[in-house]
Amino acid sequence: MRKLDRYLFGEFVQSTFAAGVVLMIVAFGGVFTDVLRDMATGRIPVGMLLPQMGLVMLNWLPLILPLALMLGLMLAMGRLYRDSEMPVISAIGVGPTRILKPLLLLVLPMVAVVGACSLWLGPWAERVSRQMVSEANRNLIVAGLEPGAFTEIAGGGVIFVGAMSPDGSRFSRVFVYRQKKDRLDVTTSNEGEVTVADNGERFLTLNDGFEVEGPREAGLDYRLLSYKRNEVTMPAVERKFDPNDPEYLPTSRLIGDKRKEANAQLHARIAPPLLTLAFALMAIPLARSMPRQARYGRVMTGFLGYMIGMNLMLMGTKWLEKGKISAALGLWWLVVPLLVIALWLYFFDGRMRRAKPARS
Repeated sequence: MRKLDRYLFGEFVQSTFAAGVVLMIVAFGGVFTDVLRDMATGRIPVGMLLPQMGLVMLNWLPLILPLALMLGLMLAMGRLYRDSEMPVISAIGVGPTRILKPLLLLVLPMVAVVGACSLWLGPWAERVSRQMVSEANRNLIVAGLEPGAFTEIAGGGVIFVGAMSPDGSRFSRVFVYRQKKDRLDVTTSNEGEVTVADNGERFLTLNDGFEVEGPREAGLDYRLLSYKRNEVTMPAVERKFDPNDPEYLPTSRLIGDKRKEANAQLHARIAPPLLTLAFALMAIPLARSMPRQARYGRVMTGFLGYMIGMNLMLMGTKWLEKGKISAALGLWWLVVPLLVIALWLYFFDGRMRRAKPARS
């Protein structure tokens, strides 16, 4: 029977790998679009595209891998049923218990990877990402400004910096051109620096300069101002990084934390590996079909079940944060029933029965 184990394991791995590659490509496109949009609006400094994409993808793995595993198993089992291989395997006495061995050879490592990403790597990636953005927003160099070059800024405008300090926080001989609906604004300054307010909003604090405001179209409605100090608002950034925010804390520090947000985060990190196991066990009976029957309808059923489960997990996390669900209940109301249903479907409703002995 070792040949059968190797054969089934190979089918499971190939289909799961193919599903994972497709989902990773789709997720990569979504992450690339989101990060690029944030960079275009000034929320993420220019030059941090690749690090941010890598960290965001790492944080998305607990959502991608369970779906890849479920779809891969359903596609593999669907092919076995379609080609009449599964009925033959069942006829020789191979039931759910016997198939469990090659199945767990793939499922358990995947559950371990999802657990590692959900409990440790994902929070670490989120924390490092926010720290990088928070530090970068204080530095003009990583924000994309170069001395002696005109740089486009979000919202419509151009900024020119003649010289800059080595750490990128102070500059001199600055020119800023901005558009405000039907008005234009030109600001010049001899020197200035980058300042960040308590709410995370960034300003270019300019000293000793002039500001000219006038119409974009024809007209003579111009205003000339001479200032000693002026603050030019930079594009909005991501919310301020708070190292004590439960979303960024390591999982070990969430244990014992009495805050509702910390309890919600703890349960949100524990749930994905358990849901991965439940979805994997459900995939086997859900993929059951008649020979030569189309298998993609079953895949859509599994995908719908995954979407419902994950959305309930996200909604439950929000309910825990708002105190609508008791801290003791957590997300166990979702995880435990799904595991029970998955075990019941696998062992009692999978229709993979040992062949009955022939009567003489």
